[in-house]
Amino acid sequence: MAVPELLLWTFTKECEIPGDVYELLVAGEEALTAYKTIRDVAIITNKRFIIRDAQGLTGKKVEVYSIPFKNINMWSSENAGKIDLNSEIELWTRAGHIKINLGRGVDVRKIDHLIAEYLL
Repeated sequence: MAVPELLLWTFTKECEIPGDVYELLVAGEEALTAYKTIRDVAIITNKRFIIRDAQGLTGKKVEVYSIPFKNINMWSSENAGKIDLNSEIELWTRAGHIKINLGRGVDVRKIDHLIAEYLL
């Protein structure tokens, strides 16, 4: 299967960590925060991003993306300031380029800090 050149997600707001994510975690992994996406939720742990993407009309089919911090080669963050309504995080990984748009209520510096904390 070919890897897409650019994956794109939007985190709209911070939310509660869903209880069912704990079955996906490995020993020593801790869920730190979660964000509502357009159709599902993204969780940041101390080891990776877990992004659930509900698909289809009913949303019952769910694709789960796992992006380990150890596979991130570089990242950038853009602070929107007061003019622009959105911020963004970009990740360059072994699998390709990933862009995460952040809604107005999402703290780009918090995500930037979590990446730095667990990647460096």
